[in-house]
Amino acid sequence: MDYTIKIGGEAGQGIQTIGNGLGKVFARAGYHVFIHQDYESRIRGGHNFFQVRLSDTPVACSRNDADIVVALDRPGIAESEGRISESGVVVYDLAILKQHFEGPRFLEVPFAELATKDGGSGIMANTVATGAVLGMLGVGLDIFNGVIAEFMQSKGARTIEENQRAAARGYDFAHEHCTMCTYRPAPPGPPRMLIDGNGGLSLGAVLSGCTFYSGYPMTPSTGILLFMTDKSEKYGIAVEQAEDEIAAINMAIGASYAGARAMTATAGGGFALMVEGVSLAAMTETPVVVVVGQRPAPATGLPTRTEQGDLLFVLHAGHGEFPKVLFAPGSPEQALFLTNKAFDLAEKYQIPAFVLTDQYLADSQWTYEGFDLGKAVYRDYRLRGKALEEATGYKRYAFTPSGVSPSAVPGCSKNLVVEDSDEHDEEGHLTEDAGLRIRMVHKRLFDKLPAIRKEISPPVLYGHDRPETVVVGWGSTYGVLREAIDTLSSRMPIALLHFSEVYPFPLTDTFDYPALLRSAKRTICVENNATSQFARLMKAETGFSFGATINKYDGRPYLLESMLGELDARLK
Repeated sequence: MDYTIKIGGEAGQGIQTIGNGLGKVFARAGYHVFIHQDYESRIRGGHNFFQVRLSDTPVACSRNDADIVVALDRPGIAESEGRISESGVVVYDLAILKQHFEGPRFLEVPFAELATKDGGSGIMANTVATGAVLGMLGVGLDIFNGVIAEFMQSKGARTIEENQRAAARGYDFAHEHCTMCTYRPAPPGPPRMLIDGNGGLSLGAVLSGCTFYSGYPMTPSTGILLFMTDKSEKYGIAVEQAEDEIAAINMAIGASYAGARAMTATAGGGFALMVEGVSLAAMTETPVVVVVGQRPAPATGLPTRTEQGDLLFVLHAGHGEFPKVLFAPGSPEQALFLTNKAFDLAEKYQIPAFVLTDQYLADSQWTYEGFDLGKAVYRDYRLRGKALEEATGYKRYAFTPSGVSPSAVPGCSKNLVVEDSDEHDEEGHLTEDAGLRIRMVHKRLFDKLPAIRKEISPPVLYGHDRPETVVVGWGSTYGVLREAIDTLSSRMPIALLHFSEVYPFPLTDTFDYPALLRSAKRTICVENNATSQFARLMKAETGFSFGATINKYDGRPYLLESMLGELDARLK
């Protein structure tokens, strides 16, 4: 079983309501689910779609063709042409589209009429549509009735009952009239968790002890701000919506200086404003985690679309030379644990740590049986309490063999905590001494970097252990490349080499990945950008050049069939 449902319509028509409702039902029924969205940067109008894939085996990307299309506008009909499976069905409401469509693959369901039947409200048309899709698939309404009760609890029993009746009317109508429907859902199983990339990343921050979050709303990072706000009271997190991104990063640095674990998030355009703050954190050796959600640029670009175009920008952001870590998760699970690792390394080495995501990963939803939260790490590296009181001869920037100086929480003991954005001596006071400058650069950069490099995990090898073809990806291309390798592995010895811990570049002592690449007959690097930024970084760090590249930069993610077509073209 592997079905795709695509809901298309204008912004404001409740596309997400239908899609999220279906996603929750399928996940709670025990199916594997993958969801992605495509939407314009407008509140009303335009054409958007919400795509839900469900299967009885794990799925990690979207497919090109849909098995059920729910068309809430005419472009939804037009886009279904050539993008629907052989047994697919297009569902629409004549009263909404004002046009009748002939053919064996069209099913007219009067959403609005069924919603208002027996005194119901037209606003429940989306509930009817959701019920109709479940009726076409033959998935019962019990779980959906529970979802309705859960999410409409605050609106009272009458509203819940009216929506449940509306869902039943949609279900019964579609079940009776969809004579061409041949869908056969797999038996349900234990419920699964459904989580998106922003949710995984935010959960990782909470598990890491983040107690301060600042940000300015900017797609695709806004979901993190909303998550942290929602959890702020329960977990004691101070959340501040700043007036701009400059204020956001400086607030995070200030909170970190005061002893909090702090994070901020933005998109590429907002990060451009944060760059001076990055160097401030580096010079003062103040730990901070910065999330950058990539989207097409320059300038405002395509504000709600996806791209991997900010890798080199973030990697080289900040004036001066200093250590940093850069992670690029490929799934919500990776987002959780890499955010946790970013916090740990930022605190341990007193450096800025970056988590690079994008619109596709931020909004896409995956199902999991659960996360092994025992793998999350929390270590407090600050001097606090008794240890701080007993500290003698405290110097904020004391020279140590590791380059990491003791970091005290200011105002909590007799020890004076001085930090300076100018070059400084061990106590934190401004200096222009040339010899001291050299020692401080060595302390901040050369002494720390070898230890940081040892913390970076090697890339993941998925597929054949001695492949003739190696496909390389980083960040959000993980899911689609993994499924593509599964498909191609029956034809050839092929493997995926996926990088999620991007910088410093992983050492080769436990896995000599450059040797693997050099031994392969064919190497292909896949990126969602125009200039193959990761391929260029690979060459700079290892000297290795890929035999071929695949690039996509139209603001849309790779889908499975199109990825297979691109790979086939290179393999031939």
